[in-house]
Amino acid sequence: MKISACLITLNEEQDLPRCLASAAPLVDEIVVIDSGSTDNTRAIAESFGARVMHQDWLGYVGQKNFALAQASHPWVLSIDADEEIDEELAAAIRTLRAEGAGAEAVAGYIFRRMVQYRGRWIRYGDWYPDPLVRLFLRDKAHFAGGRVHERMELDGPTRTLPGHLRHFTYRDAEDRNECISKYAKLWALTAYEKGKKAGPVAPLLHSSVRLLRGFILKRGFLDGAIGWDIALGNAREVWMKYSLLREMRRADKAGKRG
Repeated sequence: MKISACLITLNEEQDLPRCLASAAPLVDEIVVIDSGSTDNTRAIAESFGARVMHQDWLGYVGQKNFALAQASHPWVLSIDADEEIDEELAAAIRTLRAEGAGAEAVAGYIFRRMVQYRGRWIRYGDWYPDPLVRLFLRDKAHFAGGRVHERMELDGPTRTLPGHLRHFTYRDAEDRNECISKYAKLWALTAYEKGKKAGPVAPLLHSSVRLLRGFILKRGFLDGAIGWDIALGNAREVWMKYSLLREMRRADKAGKRG
């Protein structure tokens, strides 16, 4: 079972060593697609034996599909620079490699992702368990979606592996707020281009549903004050998404009247 690890990077010197230290012993090749780092990202990747290529930014979907196209082996481990494979998941991957051809009974394997936020591992709410297909047959898979929150489309059955993919997602509250704003704008632009509309109550309705789902239905309250922080931030992002979409539609109508 030959595996290529594929990553996309831009100024990831802080997180990349931890990521590659967890992935390198499990794969036969590391492919890093960098979109113009100005820090030590490239040197760090090369120190782990990675093959580093430059590619101007194509968007999350385009960049990740470009990375897949560079993989030399049938199986691909797709991992982000701010993620780390824990010991239990690493052991499961080693077992798959030992099984050889028997592992090809499925087209991909699902990892459960666990987020570290404000120094704690989050176990409830919208952020957990966040199942993602991250180990898959290259010829059976591709990324799809809009400008943000790309998704994996896989042709074939999957199986969930034990263990976790640890996600060191936000450095602090300011970093999270910047990401919320960035992702909301990208989502609104994608929705606008697809012709999606938002009524007057859409921001309040969708954000309220998101808050209720994350904090109550998915038991985010069991994470305490941090669970409330997460649920509120997620609801704020949804509010921004639909508010920005409404602004774009209003500006479009005003332009047509003008």
